[in-house]
Amino acid sequence: MRDEIAIVGVGSTDFRRDAVGRSPASLAAEAAIDAIRDAGIGKGDIDGVVGALEPGAPRASQMAAMLGLSSVTHHSSPMPVALFGLIDAMTAIFSGQCDTVLLYFAFTRLPWNSRSAAKDVLRNYAMMGGGTKVPPVPEAIDPSAAYTAWASRYIHDYGSTREDFGRVALNMRANAARNPKAAMKAPLSMEDYLQARMIRHPLCMLDMDIPVDGADAFVLTTTERAKKMTPNPIVVHAATAGMVGKNDEDQLSSLARHGQHVVVEALKERSDLWIDDVDVFFPYDGFSIITLGWIENVGYCKPGGAGRFMQEHWDDEAGSVMIDGRVPMNPHGGSLSEGASRGTGHLREAVTQLRGDAGQRQVQDAKTALIGCGGFFFNSQGAILKRL
Repeated sequence: MRDEIAIVGVGSTDFRRDAVGRSPASLAAEAAIDAIRDAGIGKGDIDGVVGALEPGAPRASQMAAMLGLSSVTHHSSPMPVALFGLIDAMTAIFSGQCDTVLLYFAFTRLPWNSRSAAKDVLRNYAMMGGGTKVPPVPEAIDPSAAYTAWASRYIHDYGSTREDFGRVALNMRANAARNPKAAMKAPLSMEDYLQARMIRHPLCMLDMDIPVDGADAFVLTTTERAKKMTPNPIVVHAATAGMVGKNDEDQLSSLARHGQHVVVEALKERSDLWIDDVDVFFPYDGFSIITLGWIENVGYCKPGGAGRFMQEHWDDEAGSVMIDGRVPMNPHGGSLSEGASRGTGHLREAVTQLRGDAGQRQVQDAKTALIGCGGFFFNSQGAILKRL
């Protein structure tokens, strides 16, 4: 599907930690309507609907009903993390199931995310099937426990320090300050990071993404149609998911090979572009340790070298990473500071940058973006987007 599918519309809400009274459905509808309008089409042109299976988010059938879509030939609700939905939408269009897809994602802070969320009656029924009681799972496969365990292993294997993780958090916060949609914009220093509340050693609260309320939406169609709709369509040059056989948090045998490695190998096979061609880099940052992995595994440095790499490519004036003095890393602030959108913010910002619509955080003449999405386990994904 190289260069066959294009993104022609983008819509988004702000990302907030206090949007009490807004349902995920209302947020999703707002973003979806904005994306359809941005594409310059009407709702009658949408014949595919893909909505990620986020807790509380409207299913594709519900979204079609809310928007009054008259003829839908493909609808699905893939698992969360952005590029699963992107790949589903691309496949539906490429296979001829539909012509134009509305792809949307909605996020809501669940009752255990914050005190205000716990007091919101609406959120007490946010989980699929109603209610918020979650079946007990082994502690080892709880995401925070799993990633802190692997962060400890990373420190053990490579002699890294907490400052290496801290640079990830500082980079995201400095970039978020230039993003009006971001939830967290207050300045952050390394001292602030090192003194932040420890959740589970070695990761503190600033190493973990910020639960937010918000939504993103995209409109996709064939590149051929897109050229008739906009002078600068943003095409998906390559996209893939990736995992290894032992792909749960407590089953991975080492950091030497996991889903990120599979993604990188697949993208290289499917693309004639790689990191020397990239103008904007989007490594996932649900946990800071994930970002270090993406930096290393796409080839910017050797395993264990991401902390030093960031330090060597640190722009003191901007307070953030600027690879080779020109390539920023998550200029929107990522999941750690814009908000936990499971990678949809990375996808949205990639499109925004390649369109030249990013305002004061715009990367000059950005033509190619590399997205490394998801973590180490069963949800690793990647995509290369480019401007025609």
